[in-house]
Amino acid sequence: MIEKKQGRRSAQDAQKTRYHIITIAAELFCELGYSRVSLRHISEKAGVSHSLIRHHFGSKEKIWHSISDGLHAYMIRYMQTVLQAIPAETPVNVKLYYFLMRMLAHGLIIKQPIQLIADAVRQEDKLFDYFLDTSGEIESLVESLADDYNRQHPKTPIHLWEIKWQLIMYTHSAASLTPFMRSTWAPEIEDMAGCLLKHWQLFNSIMAEKFHVAQSYIMQPTSVDALVYTLNCDWRDFYKESEEWD
Repeated sequence: MIEKKQGRRSAQDAQKTRYHIITIAAELFCELGYSRVSLRHISEKAGVSHSLIRHHFGSKEKIWHSISDGLHAYMIRYMQTVLQAIPAETPVNVKLYYFLMRMLAHGLIIKQPIQLIADAVRQEDKLFDYFLDTSGEIESLVESLADDYNRQHPKTPIHLWEIKWQLIMYTHSAASLTPFMRSTWAPEIEDMAGCLLKHWQLFNSIMAEKFHVAQSYIMQPTSVDALVYTLNCDWRDFYKESEEWD
């Protein structure tokens, strides 16, 4: 009995260590960029030995893969949550509109996913290729909605990749060009929350027009944060545990 308890405790401790390592690594990748972060940087900030990191993950690239896997799984869960919260009887154009506006809100408040994607683009091709190769599930979640919309609006069809690109632009610009965003509405609006709402409203007006959304359906939140759903987990709870390295 004692040996079983010790085994469970040991496994839990190992999990906590891996959880801590990928948390610190994600922070460093977002702050400095993948190329400027070494295992030694992660080791020093996490307060664990270099060899322990290699034991759990093997390499810096494997850490990045674990973070990417976790983010993908989390985003799929979040997107499912957004879609499930939309009433089934909602018109398909409004469903797409609600979905996109909720996803932008999430990206504006939780910046790590877009920061890591942008950094992957700047780094070695294999990092971005890995990200693209694992994005199929995310695409399939909204493809059926887009197909339904195009059947109902044959004269003004939408192209999913164009919509995705617009969403990426609005999400990334707020994270990477924050001083410019803040100066756009200064001095009338000084707080970050107010600037994010203004930024969100720009995209809102574009999408409402694009999807022919009736006035009664147009969202008018008082804050971006109010549009973000809270899950009982985050991306670190989803990352795939790889085999430990000796």
